[in-house]
Amino acid sequence: MSAHESMEHAEHAEHASGENKKIALLIAVIALCLALSETLGKGAQTETIAKNVEASNLWAFFQAKSIRRTTVQTAAEQAKLALPSDDAAKAAVQKQIDEWQKTAARYRSEPETGEGTEQLAERAKHAEEERELATAKYHHFELASAAFQIGIVLASATIITGMIGLAWISGLLTFAGIAITAFGVFAPHVLHLAVL
Repeated sequence: MSAHESMEHAEHAEHASGENKKIALLIAVIALCLALSETLGKGAQTETIAKNVEASNLWAFFQAKSIRRTTVQTAAEQAKLALPSDDAAKAAVQKQIDEWQKTAARYRSEPETGEGTEQLAERAKHAEEERELATAKYHHFELASAAFQIGIVLASATIITGMIGLAWISGLLTFAGIAITAFGVFAPHVLHLAVL
């Protein structure tokens, strides 16, 4: 091998080494983006589960209050049908009927505690909305993570094959992943993603 060929080989190796460093840096940046989207995705997934449990608990409490209210209303109606003719007994039964009706009304609406069926239904619907929001975020973060993972694979393949076009595709996937992550954080209902 001549000195000229040796210098060309050294220059080519130096150029390839510089390109590989750039690709390695690209892979590091994509890996950082992947870690962030995975962390955001795990948080959104945890929030989805928590809000689902909260909504389920509130609906169960709603059902229990509805059953209690129905039971008390039925007792009041039954007592009305069997009102005694004696005035003293009639007054006592009417007092109990009034108490049952007040209890039934309290089971229906109890704004001071937020535990009437009307308030429970409102809280449960709100928890369901928060669950849907967290689920939408989660789907965005999962899609972004997939873009980042594919980007890492393509950037790695660039080092092996020397096909610089793969690095460009990897970079485009990274920007797409960043955009999808941003939608997940700031506007998760703008892109309507199907369940992945």
